[in-house]
Amino acid sequence: MIKELHNKLINKEISAVELTTEYLARAKKSDLNAFITITESEALEQAAVVDEAIERGEEIPLLAGIPASIKDLLMTEGVRTTAASKILENYIAPYDATVVKKLKENGLVMIGKNNCDEFAMGSSTENSAFGPTKNPYDKTRVAGGTSGGSAAAVASDLSIYSIGTDTGGSVRQPAAFCGVVGMKPTYGAVSRFGLIADASSLDQVGVIAKSVEDAEIVFNAIKGKDERDATSTLKHENIKTLKQNNGLRGIKIGIPKEYFSEGIDQEVGEAIADFIKRAKDLGAEIVEISLPHMEYALTVYYIIQPAEASANLARYDGVRYGKLTINNKQSTNNQLIDIYKKTRAEFLGPEVKRRIMLGTYALSAGYYDAYYKKAQQVRTLIREDFKKAFEEVNLIFAPTAPHPAWKIGEKIDDPLAMYLEDIFTVPVNIAGLPALSVPAGITKAGLPIGAQIIGGWGKEEEIFQAGKTLEL
Repeated sequence: MIKELHNKLINKEISAVELTTEYLARAKKSDLNAFITITESEALEQAAVVDEAIERGEEIPLLAGIPASIKDLLMTEGVRTTAASKILENYIAPYDATVVKKLKENGLVMIGKNNCDEFAMGSSTENSAFGPTKNPYDKTRVAGGTSGGSAAAVASDLSIYSIGTDTGGSVRQPAAFCGVVGMKPTYGAVSRFGLIADASSLDQVGVIAKSVEDAEIVFNAIKGKDERDATSTLKHENIKTLKQNNGLRGIKIGIPKEYFSEGIDQEVGEAIADFIKRAKDLGAEIVEISLPHMEYALTVYYIIQPAEASANLARYDGVRYGKLTINNKQSTNNQLIDIYKKTRAEFLGPEVKRRIMLGTYALSAGYYDAYYKKAQQVRTLIREDFKKAFEEVNLIFAPTAPHPAWKIGEKIDDPLAMYLEDIFTVPVNIAGLPALSVPAGITKAGLPIGAQIIGGWGKEEEIFQAGKTLEL
């Protein structure tokens, strides 16, 4: 779709301002709650710059003038950036995240900032302080999380593509729930500078788009080494990939038996089986593999993520960041502690508080070795499982989520049930691998199902190639 719109723009069949005006109208009219902030004036100014360049006969990038949206977890200079939290409700970002900066260099037209789970903690976008995002396929159901607003916006034509973040499946799972494509890059492939941190060793900026080709175009625009992010790397760009335009012939695909155990919805299982069969019919060799330490992945994730989040969120105390809530007439004794307590108690949501407490406990004296250190040791075993698997196969196929989108409110009071919905996505983040969720079918109730294509470290081109061959 990006290339098609690009051709219309350069052929002057439509102007960037006209296109942007149409998407702004849709975004403002929508009742999905996919946006926290709509940036109308900024978008129209950006679109006008693109039109002027076209009028001058200049060559414009593929993404120039294409209406996009940004998850409200990434800094956007001069624009409200809330992380879907009341504590940052009025925070105006003083600079652009590197990803946003790169997109602006490619002619970004930003329609707005997308709704998400508060500080990227959740699996349904119900934890947003600004209310849940509704699923475009069924407004009584969740859009997934944490990038639910991004997925809903793309699925309902409120933006052509969106930039999300993926800490434990937060791009792929909502993409699956909303019937679009979600791409999580290799850890380090895309700069995290300007991303409001959740869990620094797991977070990665990703892409939600209508097609695999569109996701690939956006990824190529945002990837690359960034001196302001010590974890970013160029190494992934130099790894040999499969021959292009060769379909799936000669590709060996691993099916991990641990991903196909009890607990998968029957229709999801059938759709993934059909997806695997199509790959086989297109020439791929299908082999069963084992990832023996996958049973520990969810436990490892929910120790590491809260621990790192508790450290990252310590800055939101009402002094450095966040609102102040303090009675100036009270005694000055212990006033700083009172500020911390009152601010965090009033403006942080229940899921964020829960994870801060879990993480602080896991990092506390006497428990660090038993929990966080042990989780990191098991993390190494999970990485080794994937490393050994990719010595045998090119790609790994799995479901994106065990169930289709559930009803809004159905799991919000049962955190463990919610956490279990991440069971197929978190291993990829633990290992730092790239993965792609592509539509794989529709349930009888009309809900999308996503299939996950997992690649070796730095093998984005391989998952794109397979995704383009297999997408519906």
